[in-house]
Amino acid sequence: MSENDPFHLHPGLRGLIKDPETSFFRTFQPSDLDELIETTPGMVEFRMPDEEREACRRQLFENWTGGDLWVFGYGSLMWDPAFRFREVRRAHVPDHERVFCLVEVGGRGTPDAPGLMAGLAPGDGCDGLVFRIAEADIPVETEILWRRERIGPAYAPEFLMAETVAGPVRALAFVADESADIIDLTLSREAQVRHIATGKGILGTSLEYLENIVRHFEALGIEDPDLVDLLRDARALAADLAR
Repeated sequence: MSENDPFHLHPGLRGLIKDPETSFFRTFQPSDLDELIETTPGMVEFRMPDEEREACRRQLFENWTGGDLWVFGYGSLMWDPAFRFREVRRAHVPDHERVFCLVEVGGRGTPDAPGLMAGLAPGDGCDGLVFRIAEADIPVETEILWRRERIGPAYAPEFLMAETVAGPVRALAFVADESADIIDLTLSREAQVRHIATGKGILGTSLEYLENIVRHFEALGIEDPDLVDLLRDARALAADLAR
């Protein structure tokens, strides 16, 4: 298999990752949410100003001399990256872990019944995928990535070392920003389960969000027993509350 094939190291991933050209996020603009925010009762403005978001991206890449860019995906980026990539590899980040810590009061929850979404925080390790963006494509493709991951202040860009079958790579990841009001790394397991079981917003429920992640992880062969246990407990609580 040719090394020019993005899937040459992991042919089994072919067909499991959405074609970037067909992704909703390829043309998504944060301003697309403005009308929804304005017309939804109880919704508060959470969008980062476009100028602030773009300044963050430009500052990171204005003197870029690192060649091609690796990006680590630990959630929906794995099956729907939206950016064009030259290569994908399975990867493990040894010093961070996937954690449900983004308290959601818009897309997957409300102020009265917050939802919960995933972030990346220091911990015992996280399996995911890394994607290689060609150096020439960095300006366009990272703009698409920033519009998605930096809608609000929840995530911060950080470079982490990721282990792959072809050796370690330095990869860009979006980690939970502890200074953001909507990030809570101290949530108890009980609170996590409650938020996931009861959170519902304009994009759907937090339970659906977690179910989607677990379903895609099973297809991709990503093992995360804690995530499976969290889904089981959230489903059980949702069923109890529905009686």
